[in-house]
Amino acid sequence: MDLTGQTIRSLIDLQAEKTPEQTFVIYPDSGISHSWSEFRVRAQSMALYLESMELPPNVPVTGLLGNGQAAMELFLGGMYGGFQVLLANPLAGADILAYVLEHAESTNLFVDQQHHELAQQALSQLADKPQLIPLQAESIPDWQSKTRGGNFSAKTVPKAEDAALLIYTSGTTGKPKGVIHTHESLLHGGWNTMIAHELTPEDNSLCVLPLCHINAQAVSVMGTLVSGSGLVVPERFQVSKFWSWMIEEKCTWFSAVPTILSYLLNAEEDTQLKTQLKKVRFGRSASAALPPALHQAFEARFGLSIVETMGITETAAPMLSNPLAQELHKLGSPGIAYGNEVRVADAKGKVASSGEESEVQVRGQNVMRGYLKNPEATRDAFTPDGWYRTGDLGKMDEDGFVFITGRLKELIIKGGENIAPREIDDVLYRHAGVLEAAAFPLPDEHYGQTVAAAIAPRPGEEVLESALRELCSAAMGDYRAPSRYYFLKELPKGPSGKIQRLKLTERFTESG
Repeated sequence: MDLTGQTIRSLIDLQAEKTPEQTFVIYPDSGISHSWSEFRVRAQSMALYLESMELPPNVPVTGLLGNGQAAMELFLGGMYGGFQVLLANPLAGADILAYVLEHAESTNLFVDQQHHELAQQALSQLADKPQLIPLQAESIPDWQSKTRGGNFSAKTVPKAEDAALLIYTSGTTGKPKGVIHTHESLLHGGWNTMIAHELTPEDNSLCVLPLCHINAQAVSVMGTLVSGSGLVVPERFQVSKFWSWMIEEKCTWFSAVPTILSYLLNAEEDTQLKTQLKKVRFGRSASAALPPALHQAFEARFGLSIVETMGITETAAPMLSNPLAQELHKLGSPGIAYGNEVRVADAKGKVASSGEESEVQVRGQNVMRGYLKNPEATRDAFTPDGWYRTGDLGKMDEDGFVFITGRLKELIIKGGENIAPREIDDVLYRHAGVLEAAAFPLPDEHYGQTVAAAIAPRPGEEVLESALRELCSAAMGDYRAPSRYYFLKELPKGPSGKIQRLKLTERFTESG
């Protein structure tokens, strides 16, 4: 498919005209489903309703919503109407939500019942309060007939270069930054997903990640839109229902994060499951490094190929993926570039040689336009020759596979020696009782920094510090091995499920 000049509206129209009766989206909790033609009508209804609100120009349509029908229809319906959409993250809390609403200059906030109290808490902090609008999927079909007599004739026709999405980073190192994506960059995120995973109209994807996150938006939704396939959107991830959704809705693939894979692996074993999953082509892991031990254990238990990938908010998610063929996978690597270019280089653009560590950088049509109201951060995010700087440290082998070794801002520097937290994580995950693990730096009067590790054991299992010390010491020597261990019920994570090392550093620096 040629995406030149395409927009979210033009692609929804294309799929609705090409395969009007094919199912586009299923909401398994309610049992509601919509074909491409039915969904187009609902997107048009939302678009006309938003147009009737006469919103100020360049102000996003903002939602605070859980997964499901209302979120999907605000997300795609808003962009169908030529509006920029912002789905705020409920997990960020009231303070961050207030900051996002103020920074984005939101004049409206669509909210569902479950997030109404959170919205009120955020609005209480603001002098200029957005209008709070209850959103229920049941009200959407009436909007088109009320606003334009049932005929779609919008004033705004979106263009490929128009802003379509405003999405805020997790803000782990300061205030969240507002990332601006255009129709073009979002659709190319979907395109990268389609070509990496060879998606066709016969595919059906299970989306259990939050629709406020770029993974769900670009991989699950845009990947489905570009490929003309199907999408299953439950209200939230549930271990007890995950496999029944996959089987009953005839899903051929799913996108998850390592934490989800770990929870599924920890669930009670079903001896019949492997046979029932024969039609599932693959599972996709993203948003955080996938420990090889978890990768191998999951594939062995469920008989499924897990494709490790890598993507970030600023690149409309996918930028690296392992090939589909399991024999071509390289454990511990998020893969090779699909649909964009990836290199390992320094801040000035000097490319590293094979196996040499430097920063992972990307260039392509999926890369963001820039950060909202932050020209300095936008400028700093790119090299002089136009590559986006991910902030990830990595190496590229002779086959083009990238191996992530850590974050520039998370690197542990002990006595002048650089230690990548990722290599320590991989060793910790070799212990069968470890559910989650993360190495992180702590201040040290002798070395500047020392290595610490946080562990969440599997429920009901005992993990001895002495066993972990022995494991790490044997694998990497005493100097690089963690000197301190902290055992937690759960490790702090961002909205994408990525473990937040800097939060661990903050917590245990304060506690001493």
